[in-house]
Amino acid sequence: MFEQLTLLPADPILGLMALFRQDANPRKVDLGVGIYKNEQGETPVLASVRTAEQQVLARQTSKAYVGPAGNLLFNQSLSELLLGSSVALTDGRFAAVQTPGGCGALRVAAELIKAARPSAAIWVSDPTWGNHIPLLGNAGLAIHTYPYFNPADSSVNFTAMMDALAQVPAGDLVLLHGCCHNPSGADLNPAQWRQIAELALTKGFTPFVDMAYQGFGEGVEVDAYGLRYLAEHLPEVVVAASCSKNFGVYRERVGLVGLLAANGGTAKAAMSHMQTIVRGIYSMPPDHGAAVVAEVLTDPALRARWAVEVTEMRDRINGLRADFSTTMESRLREDRFKFVQRQRGMFSFLGLSEAEVLRLRGEYGIYMLNSSRASIAGLNRQNLEYVCDAVAAVVQG
Repeated sequence: MFEQLTLLPADPILGLMALFRQDANPRKVDLGVGIYKNEQGETPVLASVRTAEQQVLARQTSKAYVGPAGNLLFNQSLSELLLGSSVALTDGRFAAVQTPGGCGALRVAAELIKAARPSAAIWVSDPTWGNHIPLLGNAGLAIHTYPYFNPADSSVNFTAMMDALAQVPAGDLVLLHGCCHNPSGADLNPAQWRQIAELALTKGFTPFVDMAYQGFGEGVEVDAYGLRYLAEHLPEVVVAASCSKNFGVYRERVGLVGLLAANGGTAKAAMSHMQTIVRGIYSMPPDHGAAVVAEVLTDPALRARWAVEVTEMRDRINGLRADFSTTMESRLREDRFKFVQRQRGMFSFLGLSEAEVLRLRGEYGIYMLNSSRASIAGLNRQNLEYVCDAVAAVVQG
């Protein structure tokens, strides 16, 4: 039976990670993997998370199942972090379940959409995170793309985006990055979010917001502007959220999928479907990471400490963006990389050719995706000059 299987190519990011591990260059730099790293090149456990873990374990008396919906306190507290004081939460219009990471949230959402409207298509930005299409498409939904990024000036191509979205049929969904667009780093501004909300209301498509980096752009509250505006002005919004980055709990796989419904009855029906979907895929989610996040969000002292830590991570990334831009300007005597400073989140397209990327990898041990998507969080004060020197060398020929 299984002898018919053939070897599949490695996932681009996972394959890049393997190449990096095998590289013997002592100065090698990993700008490929999408995880936060500190100045020492480590992905730390946040102090707020460590204390929360201790508190959770100290009073835990059972390892019984948590149920398909997951940790209910987590669902409530993360929903509030996402939607703020939205009346949808008090009116019972938001149905949410805990999932194994943002990936689990995306897949459960796709299955819910399929159950509700099998003919619906999901429109994703070009470019988008590499795993969006398999996670959503493998549920059996059609996937289309809309233009998003303009490589000429490394910004959002908003005119082309809106022209494309104006053609989206009623009943389809449009996937939007809540903040810190992955992979481009180019974000929508508040005025653009308002225009998208108006268009969605007029055309009848449903926004589907992936919120994976809340707090890494401009701030926890500011980063939620687009999602919250949509929730205020539209009858339906689908949300997939991840705690991997802003809580640093990558390996714990902590996520949430939610549906803002037109009324409480629809929300209850959606909740029953989501739990059935969960039961048929992985039965119920793990508890530890979600319990820790809930502890952080509901303990005033821990929440205050967490807010400081998120600010520190965000400021560090934005500082590296500025340093990379100014250092490259000093090397090239031009502001070719000025856009990196304007962008937000962990990623940027550096605008390098694939040949230049491969030269960086082969000659300097600097690893990024072939598209030149670089994880800015992989830079630090020890490797920044080396990376800038190498990039300058390859772009100058």
